[in-house]
Amino acid sequence: MESSQRDNTVRLMTLNPGHFHAGLVQMNQYPEVDSVVHVYAPDGEELQAHLAMIEQFNTRQENPTNWHQEVYRGEDYLGKMVEEKPGNVMVVAGNNARKIEYITTAINNGINVLADKPMIIKPDQFSTLKAALETADEKGLVVNDIMTERHAITTILQKELAQIPELFGQLEAGTPEKPAIVKESVHFFYKTVAGETLVRPAWFFDVDQQGEAIVDVSTHLVDMILWQLFPNQPIDYRDEDNGIEVSHARVWDTELRQSQFELITQQEGFPEYLMGDVESDSVLHVTSNGEFVFKVQDAFAKVSVEWGFTNPEGGDTHYSHMRGTNANLVIRQNVEQDYVATLYVEPVGEPDSEEFEDLLNNALGQLHARFPGLSAVNTPFGCKIEIPEQFNESHEEHFTRVTENYLDALEEGQLPEWERTNLLTKYYITTQAYEKSHN
Repeated sequence: MESSQRDNTVRLMTLNPGHFHAGLVQMNQYPEVDSVVHVYAPDGEELQAHLAMIEQFNTRQENPTNWHQEVYRGEDYLGKMVEEKPGNVMVVAGNNARKIEYITTAINNGINVLADKPMIIKPDQFSTLKAALETADEKGLVVNDIMTERHAITTILQKELAQIPELFGQLEAGTPEKPAIVKESVHFFYKTVAGETLVRPAWFFDVDQQGEAIVDVSTHLVDMILWQLFPNQPIDYRDEDNGIEVSHARVWDTELRQSQFELITQQEGFPEYLMGDVESDSVLHVTSNGEFVFKVQDAFAKVSVEWGFTNPEGGDTHYSHMRGTNANLVIRQNVEQDYVATLYVEPVGEPDSEEFEDLLNNALGQLHARFPGLSAVNTPFGCKIEIPEQFNESHEEHFTRVTENYLDALEEGQLPEWERTNLLTKYYITTQAYEKSHN
Protein backbone atom coordinates (compact mmCIF):
# COMPACT_ATOMS: atom_id res chain seq x y z
CA MET A 1 0.00 0.00 0.00
CA GLU A 2 1.37 3.42 -0.91
CA SER A 3 2.00 6.08 1.68
CA SER A 4 -1.12 8.14 2.26
CA GLN A 5 0.81 11.33 3.09
CA ARG A 6 3.97 13.22 2.16
CA ASP A 7 7.35 11.47 2.10
CA ASN A 8 8.41 13.40 5.22
CA THR A 9 5.49 12.18 7.30
CA VAL A 10 5.89 10.04 10.39
CA ARG A 11 5.73 6.37 9.44
CA LEU A 12 5.34 3.84 12.22
CA MET A 13 6.84 0.37 12.40
CA THR A 14 5.58 -1.85 15.24
CA LEU A 15 8.07 -4.50 16.29
CA ASN A 16 6.98 -7.73 17.99
CA PRO A 17 3.95 -6.30 19.81
CA GLY A 18 3.67 -8.67 22.77
CA HIS A 19 2.01 -6.14 25.08
CA PHE A 20 -1.26 -4.25 24.58
CA HIS A 21 0.55 -0.92 25.09
CA ALA A 22 1.80 -1.18 21.51
CA GLY A 23 -1.78 -1.14 20.29
CA LEU A 24 -2.82 1.77 22.53
CA VAL A 25 -0.38 4.04 20.70
CA GLN A 26 -2.84 3.69 17.80
CA MET A 27 -6.00 4.26 19.84
CA ASN A 28 -6.43 7.51 17.91
CA GLN A 29 -5.24 8.95 14.62
CA TYR A 30 -2.62 11.71 14.28
CA PRO A 31 -2.52 14.16 11.33
CA GLU A 32 1.25 13.85 10.92
CA VAL A 33 1.30 10.04 11.05
CA ASP A 34 0.82 7.90 7.95
CA SER A 35 -2.21 5.63 8.24
CA VAL A 36 -0.12 2.68 7.00
CA VAL A 37 1.68 0.95 9.87
CA HIS A 38 4.19 -1.83 9.16
CA VAL A 39 4.23 -4.64 11.72
CA TYR A 40 7.14 -7.05 12.06
CA ALA A 41 6.62 -9.99 14.38
CA PRO A 42 6.64 -13.76 14.70
CA ASP A 43 3.28 -15.28 13.94
CA GLY A 44 1.17 -16.29 16.89
CA GLU A 45 -1.42 -15.25 19.45
CA GLU A 46 0.36 -12.07 20.55
CA LEU A 47 0.44 -10.71 17.00
CA GLN A 48 -3.20 -11.67 16.47
CA ALA A 49 -4.22 -9.93 19.70
CA HIS A 50 -2.44 -6.77 18.58
CA LEU A 51 -4.10 -6.78 15.15
CA ALA A 52 -7.48 -7.44 16.76
CA MET A 53 -7.05 -4.40 19.01
CA ILE A 54 -6.27 -2.15 16.03
CA GLU A 55 -9.29 -3.57 14.21
CA GLN A 56 -11.39 -2.77 17.28
CA PHE A 57 -10.26 0.86 17.05
CA ASN A 58 -10.98 0.91 13.31
CA THR A 59 -14.51 -0.44 13.69
CA ARG A 60 -15.76 1.31 16.83
CA GLN A 61 -18.85 3.44 16.36
CA GLU A 62 -17.50 6.64 17.89
CA ASN A 63 -14.46 8.26 16.26
CA PRO A 64 -13.19 5.16 14.42
CA THR A 65 -9.58 5.11 13.28
CA ASN A 66 -8.37 4.24 9.79
CA TRP A 67 -5.15 2.31 10.31
CA HIS A 68 -3.88 -0.06 7.62
CA GLN A 69 -1.61 -2.79 8.94
CA GLU A 70 1.05 -4.20 6.62
CA VAL A 71 2.25 -7.31 8.45
CA TYR A 72 5.43 -9.33 8.07
CA ARG A 73 5.28 -12.66 9.91
CA GLY A 74 8.54 -14.47 10.59
CA GLU A 75 11.19 -15.25 13.17
CA ASP A 76 13.61 -12.91 11.38
CA TYR A 77 11.30 -9.95 12.08
CA LEU A 78 14.04 -7.66 13.47
CA GLY A 79 16.40 -8.17 10.53
CA LYS A 80 13.51 -7.81 8.07
CA MET A 81 12.45 -4.48 9.60
CA VAL A 82 15.98 -3.12 9.29
CA GLU A 83 16.34 -4.48 5.75
CA GLU A 84 13.07 -3.00 4.47
CA LYS A 85 12.87 0.04 6.78
CA PRO A 86 9.53 1.36 5.48
CA GLY A 87 9.14 3.68 8.48
CA ASN A 88 11.12 6.15 10.55
CA VAL A 89 9.75 5.40 14.03
CA MET A 90 9.84 2.01 15.76
CA VAL A 91 7.17 1.34 18.39
CA VAL A 92 8.04 -1.52 20.69
CA ALA A 93 6.12 -3.00 23.62
CA GLY A 94 6.32 -6.58 24.74
CA ASN A 95 8.82 -9.12 25.99
CA ASN A 96 11.59 -7.13 27.66
CA ALA A 97 14.37 -9.72 27.38
CA ARG A 98 15.47 -8.40 23.95
CA LYS A 99 14.12 -4.86 24.15
CA ILE A 100 17.49 -3.15 24.55
CA GLU A 101 18.69 -5.15 21.52
CA TYR A 102 15.70 -3.88 19.53
CA ILE A 103 16.33 -0.30 20.65
CA THR A 104 20.05 -0.43 19.88
CA THR A 105 19.48 -2.01 16.46
CA ALA A 106 16.90 0.61 15.52
CA ILE A 107 19.17 3.47 16.59
CA ASN A 108 22.19 2.06 14.77
CA ASN A 109 20.05 1.95 11.61
CA GLY A 110 18.81 5.53 11.89
CA ILE A 111 15.36 4.76 13.27
CA ASN A 112 13.63 6.83 15.96
CA VAL A 113 12.22 4.87 18.91
CA LEU A 114 9.11 5.06 21.07
CA ALA A 115 9.41 2.22 23.56
CA ASP A 116 7.18 0.97 26.32
CA LYS A 117 8.85 0.84 29.70
CA PRO A 118 11.10 -0.62 30.86
CA MET A 119 13.86 -0.12 28.32
CA ILE A 120 16.16 -2.29 30.43
CA ILE A 121 15.57 -4.86 33.21
CA LYS A 122 19.07 -5.75 34.46
CA PRO A 123 21.93 -3.57 35.78
CA ASP A 124 24.40 -4.87 33.18
CA GLN A 125 22.17 -3.41 30.43
CA PHE A 126 22.56 0.16 31.70
CA SER A 127 25.84 0.82 29.88
CA THR A 128 24.25 -0.46 26.66
CA LEU A 129 21.34 1.95 27.05
CA LYS A 130 23.73 4.82 27.80
CA ALA A 131 25.76 4.10 24.66
CA ALA A 132 22.59 3.74 22.55
CA LEU A 133 21.24 7.11 23.69
CA GLU A 134 24.60 8.75 22.96
CA THR A 135 24.48 7.28 19.44
CA ALA A 136 20.91 8.55 19.03
CA ASP A 137 22.04 12.04 19.99
CA GLU A 138 24.86 11.90 17.44
CA LYS A 139 22.45 10.77 14.73
CA GLY A 140 19.76 13.32 15.64
CA LEU A 141 17.25 10.62 16.55
CA VAL A 142 14.45 10.94 19.11
CA VAL A 143 14.28 8.07 21.61
CA ASN A 144 11.87 8.00 24.52
CA ASP A 145 9.78 5.68 26.65
CA ILE A 146 6.02 5.75 27.25
CA MET A 147 5.36 7.61 30.51
CA THR A 148 1.57 7.68 30.72
CA GLU A 149 1.29 8.48 34.42
CA ARG A 150 2.39 12.09 33.92
CA HIS A 151 -0.94 12.67 32.19
CA ALA A 152 -3.22 11.68 35.08
CA ILE A 153 -4.96 14.87 36.17
CA THR A 154 -4.48 14.19 39.89
CA THR A 155 -0.73 13.77 39.34
CA ILE A 156 -0.60 16.96 37.27
CA LEU A 157 -2.42 18.96 39.94
CA GLN A 158 -0.30 17.48 42.72
CA LYS A 159 2.76 18.72 40.82
CA GLU A 160 1.27 22.17 40.17
CA LEU A 161 0.12 22.75 43.75
CA ALA A 162 3.57 21.77 45.03
CA GLN A 163 4.95 24.73 43.05
CA ILE A 164 2.81 27.24 44.98
CA PRO A 165 4.81 28.02 48.15
CA GLU A 166 2.01 30.01 49.81
CA LEU A 167 0.03 26.77 50.02
CA PHE A 168 2.58 23.95 49.99
CA GLY A 169 5.54 25.69 51.58
CA GLN A 170 8.85 24.00 50.81
CA LEU A 171 9.40 20.31 50.22
CA GLU A 172 10.48 18.53 53.39
CA ALA A 173 13.83 16.78 53.04
CA GLY A 174 12.46 13.78 54.91
CA THR A 175 14.38 10.72 56.07
CA PRO A 176 14.68 7.13 54.82
CA GLU A 177 12.04 6.18 57.39
CA LYS A 178 9.76 9.15 56.61
CA PRO A 179 10.48 10.19 53.01
CA ALA A 180 9.54 13.56 51.52
CA ILE A 181 7.62 11.86 48.73
CA VAL A 182 6.08 8.39 48.50
CA LYS A 183 4.72 6.67 45.40
CA GLU A 184 2.94 3.35 45.78
CA SER A 185 1.37 1.41 42.92
CA VAL A 186 -0.76 -1.72 43.27
CA HIS A 187 -1.44 -3.71 40.10
CA PHE A 188 -3.43 -6.81 39.30
CA PHE A 189 -2.68 -9.62 36.86
CA TYR A 190 -6.32 -10.30 35.97
CA LYS A 191 -8.19 -7.22 34.79
CA THR A 192 -10.07 -5.50 31.95
CA VAL A 193 -8.45 -3.16 29.39
CA ALA A 194 -10.38 -1.19 26.75
CA GLY A 195 -13.50 -3.18 27.63
CA GLU A 196 -11.87 -6.58 27.10
CA THR A 197 -10.52 -9.09 29.62
CA LEU A 198 -6.74 -8.91 29.37
CA VAL A 199 -4.99 -12.15 28.42
CA ARG A 200 -1.34 -12.06 29.46
CA PRO A 201 1.37 -14.18 27.82
CA ALA A 202 3.04 -16.78 30.03
CA TRP A 203 6.40 -15.03 29.70
CA PHE A 204 4.92 -12.05 31.59
CA PHE A 205 5.50 -14.11 34.75
CA ASP A 206 9.16 -14.83 33.98
CA VAL A 207 11.30 -12.09 35.56
CA ASP A 208 14.06 -12.80 33.04
CA GLN A 209 11.69 -11.84 30.23
CA GLN A 210 9.36 -9.28 31.83
CA GLY A 211 11.65 -8.00 34.58
CA GLU A 212 11.03 -7.71 38.28
CA ALA A 213 8.63 -4.98 39.44
CA ILE A 214 11.54 -3.05 40.94
CA VAL A 215 12.78 -2.29 37.40
CA ASP A 216 9.39 -2.41 35.63
CA VAL A 217 6.43 -0.46 37.06
CA SER A 218 8.78 1.46 39.33
CA THR A 219 10.09 3.22 36.21
CA HIS A 220 6.83 5.20 36.17
CA LEU A 221 7.12 6.12 39.84
CA VAL A 222 10.74 7.31 39.63
CA ASP A 223 9.86 9.28 36.50
CA MET A 224 7.00 11.05 38.29
CA ILE A 225 9.16 11.87 41.30
CA LEU A 226 11.81 13.58 39.18
CA TRP A 227 9.12 15.29 37.08
CA GLN A 228 7.14 16.58 40.07
CA LEU A 229 9.98 17.63 42.34
CA PHE A 230 12.16 19.26 39.68
CA PRO A 231 9.93 20.55 36.85
CA ASN A 232 11.87 21.12 33.63
CA GLN A 233 15.18 20.48 35.42
CA PRO A 234 17.67 17.95 34.09
CA ILE A 235 18.78 15.66 36.93
CA ASP A 236 22.04 14.01 35.88
CA TYR A 237 22.93 10.92 37.91
CA ARG A 238 26.62 11.70 37.35
CA ASP A 239 26.37 15.16 38.94
CA GLU A 240 27.49 14.92 42.58
CA ASP A 241 25.36 17.96 43.43
CA ASN A 242 22.25 15.87 42.75
CA GLY A 243 23.36 13.36 45.38
CA ILE A 244 21.51 10.39 43.87
CA GLU A 245 21.80 7.31 46.06
CA VAL A 246 19.61 4.26 46.69
CA SER A 247 19.63 3.66 50.44
CA HIS A 248 17.32 0.65 50.76
CA ALA A 249 15.70 -1.89 48.44
CA ARG A 250 13.89 -5.20 48.81
CA VAL A 251 11.76 -7.54 46.70
CA TRP A 252 9.23 -10.26 47.50
CA ASP A 253 7.01 -12.72 45.66
CA THR A 254 3.36 -12.96 44.68
CA GLU A 255 1.98 -16.48 44.72
CA LEU A 256 -0.36 -17.64 41.94
CA ARG A 257 -2.21 -20.94 41.94
CA GLN A 258 -2.13 -22.88 38.69
CA SER A 259 -5.85 -22.24 38.16
CA GLN A 260 -5.24 -18.48 38.46
CA PHE A 261 -2.29 -18.64 36.05
CA GLU A 262 -4.40 -20.54 33.52
CA LEU A 263 -7.24 -18.02 33.82
CA ILE A 264 -4.88 -15.10 33.20
CA THR A 265 -2.94 -16.67 30.32
CA GLN A 266 -5.58 -18.98 28.81
CA GLN A 267 -2.82 -21.61 28.71
CA GLU A 268 -2.88 -25.07 30.25
CA GLY A 269 -0.19 -25.66 32.86
CA PHE A 270 3.07 -23.88 33.53
CA PRO A 271 5.65 -23.70 30.72
CA GLU A 272 9.02 -25.34 31.35
CA TYR A 273 10.88 -22.03 31.80
CA LEU A 274 8.72 -21.22 34.84
CA MET A 275 9.03 -24.57 36.58
CA GLY A 276 12.00 -23.40 38.64
CA ASP A 277 9.65 -20.93 40.34
CA VAL A 278 6.82 -23.41 40.90
CA GLU A 279 6.29 -24.88 44.37
CA SER A 280 4.68 -28.30 44.86
CA ASP A 281 3.76 -28.38 41.15
CA SER A 282 0.88 -25.95 41.68
CA VAL A 283 1.97 -22.55 43.09
CA LEU A 284 4.00 -20.09 41.01
CA HIS A 285 6.23 -17.60 42.83
CA VAL A 286 6.68 -14.35 40.87
CA THR A 287 9.11 -11.67 42.10
CA SER A 288 6.58 -9.00 41.23
CA ASN A 289 6.82 -6.83 44.33
CA GLY A 290 9.51 -4.37 45.28
CA GLU A 291 10.25 -1.17 47.14
CA PHE A 292 13.20 1.14 47.53
CA VAL A 293 14.20 4.47 49.01
CA PHE A 294 16.50 6.84 47.18
CA LYS A 295 17.85 10.33 47.73
CA VAL A 296 17.97 13.12 45.18
CA GLN A 297 19.14 16.63 46.03
CA ASP A 298 18.89 15.86 49.76
CA ALA A 299 15.23 14.79 49.49
CA PHE A 300 14.31 11.19 50.27
CA ALA A 301 11.79 9.39 48.06
CA LYS A 302 10.15 5.99 48.41
CA VAL A 303 8.86 3.81 45.58
CA SER A 304 6.71 0.72 46.14
CA VAL A 305 5.10 -1.66 43.64
CA GLU A 306 2.87 -4.63 44.44
CA TRP A 307 1.01 -7.13 42.25
CA GLY A 308 -2.02 -9.20 43.23
CA PHE A 309 -4.25 -11.62 41.36
CA THR A 310 -7.30 -9.40 40.90
CA ASN A 311 -9.29 -6.57 42.46
CA PRO A 312 -12.98 -7.55 42.24
CA GLU A 313 -14.12 -4.05 43.18
CA GLY A 314 -11.82 -1.97 40.97
CA GLY A 315 -8.62 -1.88 38.97
CA ASP A 316 -5.05 -0.88 39.71
CA THR A 317 -4.56 1.66 42.49
CA HIS A 318 -2.14 4.51 43.12
CA TYR A 319 -1.04 6.30 46.30
CA SER A 320 1.17 9.37 46.37
CA HIS A 321 2.18 11.56 49.30
CA MET A 322 4.20 14.81 48.98
CA ARG A 323 5.21 16.44 52.27
CA GLY A 324 5.50 20.23 52.38
CA THR A 325 6.23 22.53 55.30
CA ASN A 326 2.70 24.04 55.06
CA ALA A 327 0.63 21.24 53.55
CA ASN A 328 0.72 17.64 52.35
CA LEU A 329 -0.57 16.69 48.91
CA VAL A 330 -1.99 13.17 48.90
CA ILE A 331 -3.51 11.02 46.14
CA ARG A 332 -5.65 8.11 47.34
CA GLN A 333 -7.47 5.49 45.26
CA ASN A 334 -9.09 2.98 47.58
CA VAL A 335 -12.59 1.81 48.45
CA GLU A 336 -13.32 5.12 50.21
CA GLN A 337 -12.65 6.88 46.89
CA ASP A 338 -14.62 4.28 44.90
CA TYR A 339 -11.25 3.32 43.41
CA VAL A 340 -11.02 6.68 41.63
CA ALA A 341 -7.73 8.54 42.08
CA THR A 342 -8.53 11.53 44.33
CA LEU A 343 -6.29 14.42 45.38
CA TYR A 344 -6.41 15.83 48.92
CA VAL A 345 -4.67 18.81 50.50
CA GLU A 346 -3.90 18.34 54.20
CA PRO A 347 -2.66 21.32 56.27
CA VAL A 348 0.38 20.71 58.46
CA GLY A 349 -0.31 21.29 62.15
CA GLU A 350 -3.51 23.09 63.15
CA PRO A 351 -3.67 26.33 61.17
CA ASP A 352 -6.66 28.65 61.16
CA SER A 353 -9.20 26.80 59.03
CA GLU A 354 -10.56 29.93 57.37
CA GLU A 355 -7.06 31.16 56.55
CA PHE A 356 -6.09 27.78 55.08
CA GLU A 357 -9.29 27.69 53.02
CA ASP A 358 -8.39 31.10 51.58
CA LEU A 359 -4.85 29.91 50.75
CA LEU A 360 -6.21 26.82 49.00
CA ASN A 361 -8.81 28.77 47.01
CA ASN A 362 -6.15 31.28 45.98
CA ALA A 363 -3.91 28.44 44.82
CA LEU A 364 -6.73 26.91 42.78
CA GLY A 365 -7.39 30.36 41.34
CA GLN A 366 -3.79 30.50 40.09
CA LEU A 367 -4.49 27.33 38.11
CA HIS A 368 -7.81 28.57 36.70
CA ALA A 369 -6.48 29.58 33.29
CA ARG A 370 -5.34 26.02 32.55
CA PHE A 371 -7.79 24.11 34.74
CA PRO A 372 -11.02 26.09 35.13
CA GLY A 373 -13.62 24.85 37.56
CA LEU A 374 -11.39 23.42 40.28
CA SER A 375 -12.80 23.60 43.80
CA ALA A 376 -12.24 22.09 47.24
CA VAL A 377 -14.50 20.41 49.76
CA ASN A 378 -13.72 19.29 53.31
CA THR A 379 -13.65 15.53 53.92
CA PRO A 380 -12.30 13.24 56.68
CA PHE A 381 -9.16 12.79 54.51
CA GLY A 382 -8.52 16.51 54.12
CA CYS A 383 -9.61 19.04 51.52
CA LYS A 384 -10.62 17.05 48.46
CA ILE A 385 -9.94 18.74 45.12
CA GLU A 386 -13.04 18.55 42.95
CA ILE A 387 -11.97 18.19 39.32
CA PRO A 388 -14.33 18.86 36.39
CA GLU A 389 -15.05 15.75 34.35
CA GLN A 390 -13.48 17.27 31.21
CA PHE A 391 -10.03 16.76 32.72
CA ASN A 392 -10.53 13.11 33.65
CA GLU A 393 -9.06 10.84 30.99
CA SER A 394 -8.66 7.08 31.09
CA HIS A 395 -5.34 5.29 31.30
CA GLU A 396 -5.82 4.24 27.69
CA GLU A 397 -6.29 7.86 26.59
CA HIS A 398 -2.99 8.80 28.21
CA PHE A 399 -1.21 6.85 25.47
CA THR A 400 -2.54 9.36 22.97
CA ARG A 401 -1.09 12.22 25.05
CA VAL A 402 2.29 10.50 25.25
CA THR A 403 2.31 9.93 21.49
CA GLU A 404 1.33 13.54 20.79
CA ASN A 405 4.23 14.77 22.94
CA TYR A 406 6.60 12.38 21.20
CA LEU A 407 5.46 13.67 17.81
CA ASP A 408 6.13 17.22 19.00
CA ALA A 409 9.68 16.16 19.94
CA LEU A 410 10.12 14.61 16.49
CA GLU A 411 9.14 17.91 14.93
CA GLU A 412 11.63 19.73 17.16
CA GLY A 413 14.27 17.14 16.36
CA GLN A 414 15.01 16.38 20.01
CA LEU A 415 13.54 15.81 23.44
CA PRO A 416 13.62 18.69 25.93
CA GLU A 417 16.98 18.65 27.74
CA TRP A 418 15.44 17.73 31.08
CA GLU A 419 13.59 14.78 29.60
CA ARG A 420 16.58 13.39 27.73
CA THR A 421 18.76 13.66 30.86
CA ASN A 422 16.15 12.23 33.21
CA LEU A 423 15.48 9.31 30.86
CA LEU A 424 18.88 7.86 31.65
CA THR A 425 18.83 8.94 35.30
CA LYS A 426 15.63 7.06 36.12
CA TYR A 427 17.06 3.81 34.69
CA TYR A 428 20.21 4.39 36.71
CA ILE A 429 18.03 4.60 39.82
CA THR A 430 15.90 1.52 39.04
CA THR A 431 18.90 -0.67 38.15
CA GLN A 432 20.78 0.50 41.25
CA ALA A 433 17.69 -0.48 43.28
CA TYR A 434 17.66 -3.89 41.60
CA GLU A 435 21.32 -4.37 42.44
CA LYS A 436 20.82 -3.35 46.08
CA SER A 437 17.78 -5.64 46.47
CA HIS A 438 19.88 -8.62 45.32
CA ASN A 439 22.86 -7.95 47.60
